[in-house]
Amino acid sequence: MTAAPEDVGRADARRNRTKVLDAASRAFDEHGLDVSLGAIARQAGVGVGTVYRHFPSKEILLEAVLVQQIDNHVDAARRWAARTDPVAAFFGFLLEVVDASRGRRHACDALTTETSWPRPALAASARRFRQALDELLRAAQRADGVRTDVSADDVAALTVGCATTWAAHRDSKGGNRMVRLTLESLRSPVSVTEGPVFRDTPGTLHAAPRCEECGARLEARSTGRPARYCGAACRQRAHRRRLGPATPS
Repeated sequence: MTAAPEDVGRADARRNRTKVLDAASRAFDEHGLDVSLGAIARQAGVGVGTVYRHFPSKEILLEAVLVQQIDNHVDAARRWAARTDPVAAFFGFLLEVVDASRGRRHACDALTTETSWPRPALAASARRFRQALDELLRAAQRADGVRTDVSADDVAALTVGCATTWAAHRDSKGGNRMVRLTLESLRSPVSVTEGPVFRDTPGTLHAAPRCEECGARLEARSTGRPARYCGAACRQRAHRRRLGPATPS
């Protein structure tokens, strides 16, 4: 059955809106907030009028980009919670947030310098992120993997600092290592002292073998090379990082 013209029009509008958001996210990250809506339209492959129909001003477009990025983090938090144990989910999620956020300095600058932020849609998205982070944190604390004297606000502030540290580090591997060392401060004393020795070597920050991406404990192998990752998802993320910084969505 042929779709009605109005349904086709709505589908086209949704696709164009997604194109503009993706192009704007890349443009803000790469060129800063001074990039024009015309340049964003060209990168999205749509007309300037299409951009203005969906986003009448650059501020409205920026807010929509930030909401999308934050909501992507909320979705990631749910995926991590569903696929692994609470402690591994918590640290894996933090690493993913830091990795995705380290190239978004311009948008973060706007949030800290403009007094008009946060706006209603962004504030609502931030509340969803805060709730998702709090749920992961509490689950990890109940599992004795994260110290109990830190709050979700503490963790959120720490991830901002980690993203800044990683982005400022001239060596990507070195920045990654500094982030992991920083996140280690969140582990509970029981978790930190489980092993006999704290080893500070690249990719292995625990006495017991752990996944180089999410920090999940790995089962020791009696034969063959020691495992580096807990599964295919973490292995793929590590491979993408070796190829270069991921393009923000």
